[in-house]
Amino acid sequence: MISPVFRQLSGRAPIILTLVACVALSGCSMLGKKKARGTDLSYQERPVELLYTTGAQQMDRRRWDDALSYFDEVERQHPYSEWSRRSILMQAYANYQANNYEDAVADADRFISLYPGNSSTPYAYYIKAICYFEQITDVGRDQAATEQALAALDEVQKRYPATQYAQDSRVKLDMVKDQLAGKEMTVGRFYLRSGQPLAAIGRFKNVIDRYQTTSHTPEALYRLVEAYLALGLKDEALRDGSVLGFNYPGDRWYTDAYGLLTAKGLKPAVLPTGKSRGGFIRFGRG
Repeated sequence: MISPVFRQLSGRAPIILTLVACVALSGCSMLGKKKARGTDLSYQERPVELLYTTGAQQMDRRRWDDALSYFDEVERQHPYSEWSRRSILMQAYANYQANNYEDAVADADRFISLYPGNSSTPYAYYIKAICYFEQITDVGRDQAATEQALAALDEVQKRYPATQYAQDSRVKLDMVKDQLAGKEMTVGRFYLRSGQPLAAIGRFKNVIDRYQTTSHTPEALYRLVEAYLALGLKDEALRDGSVLGFNYPGDRWYTDAYGLLTAKGLKPAVLPTGKSRGGFIRFGRG
């Protein structure tokens, strides 16, 4: 747990915020002005607790730019305080909420670099991963953010396996892998339709080798059967058809694969049934 106080905010990913108890904001004279994002702040030095708490209050009001102004001021006026350390994470969260993902990642990286052993560091890794996760686009577009999300989420669950962040990261990892597998399938199908079965086979093998726990695995195996038969490689087609039948005997993709194989005079050992096995078992692959 991150100290001193935890609170979960609704409406977005389950991010934990560090907040202090609320105190009333007293009036302050304006001796000069410093434009800091959404709010004009006095250049006059102020109590660090007041600056930090006012920033937290702006967060409660979802006024992200105003909150960032106060947390910036905490760092500027009190750079070596405990409040300054906390303000970095608060800026990361405010930037995340404002969809300023690049700034949020930069804040998280700054915290990780400055305080690698701090109890709040798992949160910094997590918010960085969430920023990448929320930038994932559909499978028809570039998947750079998806790859970044995969690496960042994997780092969270490996570094901090016993935390709540790791638990949520594992769930999101499955979603990310399904996305990446979907991209491979899209490209593989294109190659297959374009009469390039060898290129298609490489994509479908990636799904089996890297993302075999995703929902795309049965179709990937079926497409391998299709591609190998198009190349006249019956042994390879029968092998992958057998893997498909053993693991997913009740799947519609195996029913289709069984039809393709028997039409070529091949006899898979497993008949299509009404249910699939748990887990995934693969045979020897070339």
